[in-house]
Amino acid sequence: MHTVRQIADEIVAREGGYVNDPDDPGGATNFGVTIHTMRRLGLDLTRDGMVDTADVRALTQPQAVDIFIRHYFERPRVADLPEALHATVFDMYVNAGANAVRILQRLLVEMGHAIGVDGGIGPQTTTATQAAYANAPDHLPDAYGIARRNYYYALADARPASRKYARRRDGGKGGWILRAEEFISPRFHLTVAEHNKRVAKWG
Repeated sequence: MHTVRQIADEIVAREGGYVNDPDDPGGATNFGVTIHTMRRLGLDLTRDGMVDTADVRALTQPQAVDIFIRHYFERPRVADLPEALHATVFDMYVNAGANAVRILQRLLVEMGHAIGVDGGIGPQTTTATQAAYANAPDHLPDAYGIARRNYYYALADARPASRKYARRRDGGKGGWILRAEEFISPRFHLTVAEHNKRVAKWG
């Protein structure tokens, strides 16, 4: 298993550098760290009394790694989950915040565990996840990854402007889907035909 810092390095590499896509609700982003996160943390890197796109551009890769470890792994208590889930839940938390935990909690409810879906990793979620993993250690990481993939497709269903993240211009799998499938065993990856069928209603 990789260390948390190695996982964070991989997330930063996956996120890439500075972008400011008007279709992305996250706004200006650098190495996956959004301007909203930087404002919440008060990261005025240019020391001009405000946090704006200049500060986002000034963010370094090591700073992004430190932010992810502290605020997207340690603070939400991802470490309390089975180690096999660390990379995928951590990656999803960077991408979707507390929804990463809600996806896990909904999955656990579907598996018969009576827990709340509140986006927080507390004793109930930790205990239920450990029990689910003990019962199916080879199944739970894939099940979570598939739930992530379904979450992305559902987002694109509901928000046409986001469909470019789930389907490329040539019709192939978009970045969101490929990102989810990085954490899913190859036998559970969607075929081209299955992906096309899933997105056909988008026109």
